Amino acid sequence: MSTRLSTLASRWDTGVVVRASNTWSRTSGRGRAIVYTLALLFFLLVVPSGPIATFMAPGSDWRTILFFPIGMFVLLALGLNVVVGYAGLLDLGFVAFFAIGAYTMGILGHDHHWNFWQVLPVGVALAMGAGVLLGSPTLRLRGDYLAIVTLGFGEIVRVTANNLDDFTGGPRGVSSIPHPPSIDSVKIGDSRPFHYGVLDARPYYYLIVIVIVIVIVAAKRLERSRVGRSWAAIREDEDAAELMGVPTLKFKLWAFAIGAAIAGAGGVFYAGQASAISPPNFSFEVSVMILAAVVLGGSGNIPGVILGAFLVAWLPERFRGFTQYRFLIFGALLVVLMIYRPQGLLPSRRRRAELVEGGGGGMGRMGGDVGSAEQRREVDE
Repeated sequence: MSTRLSTLASRWDTGVVVRASNTWSRTSGRGRAIVYTLALLFFLLVVPSGPIATFMAPGSDWRTILFFPIGMFVLLALGLNVVVGYAGLLDLGFVAFFAIGAYTMGILGHDHHWNFWQVLPVGVALAMGAGVLLGSPTLRLRGDYLAIVTLGFGEIVRVTANNLDDFTGGPRGVSSIPHPPSIDSVKIGDSRPFHYGVLDARPYYYLIVIVIVIVIVAAKRLERSRVGRSWAAIREDEDAAELMGVPTLKFKLWAFAIGAAIAGAGGVFYAGQASAISPPNFSFEVSVMILAAVVLGGSGNIPGVILGAFLVAWLPERFRGFTQYRFLIFGALLVVLMIYRPQGLLPSRRRRAELVEGGGGGMGRMGGDVGSAEQRREVDE
């Protein structure tokens, strides 16, 4: 019965995705720009409104949730998608780069009184440098071995922050972190969209949406470039890519550095809004949740990654009324989705083909041998 349901769902999904893809490919550039603009306005103006908040988070502050965890998880998932989805490298310590960006903001902002916008490029550069430092000796490893090394790196960063009392504040962390500078002269009706304080989380949400849009545009351009094609070759078969002349180590380092830079930027924004950070904010659980978002939504496909990050961040908040049972419900939903949708909710056609062919497309061959002959015929069609 479950096999029949899975086959029917796969057939329906293949037909819907193919028709939607064909329709979108025939849409003109102006039409796509209109769709993108309307979607951006919807997320900026409609999503934070009161009626939506009543349904989406009845027991919490919906506007705060939109920034963290939802907006932040989407940004981090887009960064991890460069590493896992594009290059096929399994990273279990991605939270380390998030922590580096956050502590950069905390230390420079609180101790040295730097402006938020002065700290942002420094946090991005330090996180990128950490990505290169981690990747240089370890990216010759593959699959599970790489995952173990990155897991260790994430824990090293957290434990180091916990032990350096004089520099990072130790277990107490860093407090009184300055917010981004406000621009109170800009008003839209009764609201001030650039006033960054404590009471209203909407300005942070607007800011993170703009950053996410910039990251999406950059990621799509990378995906269609020579770098993106090299990542795809490495993900599908690293040995074959190297034989064809692709400098695999160089492009894997680029993937680690770019993903780390996005996470570092996310850490700076998070610290600027939270005003206080401590080592428990950067636990291994965060890395697992971000990886779950990428795999659940559809690794390698930006709309899928965004959907997966939204669900992973929102579902525990939506079921907050169930107290201790909410994570049990959340975990059960993830298990069900992975049984019936191992390729993710919105997989790209290339990643779907890799999965049903049995290669797994990197990621330590996670779920790489679940395809059947019937599914392969559906992908070919």
